[in-house]
Amino acid sequence: MTTSYETMYILRPDLGDEQVEQAITKYQNLLRDQGAEDIQIQNRGKRRLAYEIKRHRDGIYIQLNYTAPATAIAPVERAMRLSEEVIRYLTIKQELEEAKTAKVAATATATATA
Repeated sequence: MTTSYETMYILRPDLGDEQVEQAITKYQNLLRDQGAEDIQIQNRGKRRLAYEIKRHRDGIYIQLNYTAPATAIAPVERAMRLSEEVIRYLTIKQELEEAKTAKVAATATATATA
């Protein structure tokens, strides 16, 4: 069973454009190898961090939205943890609007019949 996930990671600010593209491609390919589909990539660019991380005040934000089996997350996060270019990452499981709408409709139907 596949679930929708969002992974946001921050790359070191001193990386060049080519190195950023290589990092994006690296994690995209890793996700594909783990069975992820519908991978959407958003390069949010260089932004100021709220607090200093590993002596960096800025970071390059990358957002990945994808559907994947639950077993795909651990290898990707492990690769990010071991990478020198990634200074922070976070993966969250997304609640889809259709799923929320279906739950609300089911609840409304159940209370209307009771």
